[in-house]
Amino acid sequence: MTPLRIVFMGTPALAATVLDALLADSKFDAVGVVTQPDQPKGRELKLHPSPVKELAMAKALPLLQPARAKDPQFIEQVCALQPDLIAVAAYGQILPQALLNVPKFGCLNVHTSLLPKYRGAAPIQWAILNGDAETGVTIMKMDAGLDTGDILSEEQTMIRDDDTAQTLHDRLAQIGGGLLVRTIPDYVSGKIVSQPQPKEGATYARKITKEDGKLDWSHPARVLWNRVRGLTPWPGTYTFLQRSPAPVLLKIIRAEPFETQVATPGEILSATRDGIVVACGEGALRILELQREGGKRLSAQQFLAGFPIRREERLS
Repeated sequence: MTPLRIVFMGTPALAATVLDALLADSKFDAVGVVTQPDQPKGRELKLHPSPVKELAMAKALPLLQPARAKDPQFIEQVCALQPDLIAVAAYGQILPQALLNVPKFGCLNVHTSLLPKYRGAAPIQWAILNGDAETGVTIMKMDAGLDTGDILSEEQTMIRDDDTAQTLHDRLAQIGGGLLVRTIPDYVSGKIVSQPQPKEGATYARKITKEDGKLDWSHPARVLWNRVRGLTPWPGTYTFLQRSPAPVLLKIIRAEPFETQVATPGEILSATRDGIVVACGEGALRILELQREGGKRLSAQQFLAGFPIRREERLS
């Protein structure tokens, strides 16, 4: 059987994991890879390739990096590759109809939520932030909308108490790669009939910002716990220890809910080797790992050894 000619479009580490799964299967021939242009990073703002570009270069695959997916010249380049199908995972741009029309079997997208819930840029983070018990991956046939295409297949996974956005990301990347590899042959052969997304239950997972990391101690402890987990590793969560002459910024790396008596939100109830317990709007949060701005990540015990915190001090 002749391998299916596939152009892959993706950018971050999740997409690289999906591409790796495609490359490992002899039923597919990756005739081209499309990723976003190199981005400036670090203090010196040097240009860095995306994880997908790094993988494509390591495998000596034809590579395209258009500034805009709707560029007519880019669409002509994709046409010249004669793909049977375009596979997309976290590419970073909405594809124009002219590009969607290029391959015989259309364009399939790997989306890390159970659609129609959490369309948009940050489905993994919002699933944890909202305290969901489960999430998953959807393979959909793309249309010109934002994650609105027909569903081909889905796979669920439970969100564990020890999950962060990073661990859930890594698990969903593996699930997504495997699900795509299993879905494509059945879709191309006609064994899978696409289903329109349900009209009910559609939500939008907006892009995360640094400001989302500010902890509001008037919220219940479980809400703040989900925020710490859902925003790890980026942008992370933070709070301010109220001290004179200026508040001290503390980054909260790891925490857990803690049952306690009612107290003023933000009040430090205890600071011991077992953690720093902070009153919330409901319950308390025990901080297990943290760091000062510019400092190292430390356990609560290590942190307190060099930076004592007293009971009844306040965070805000």
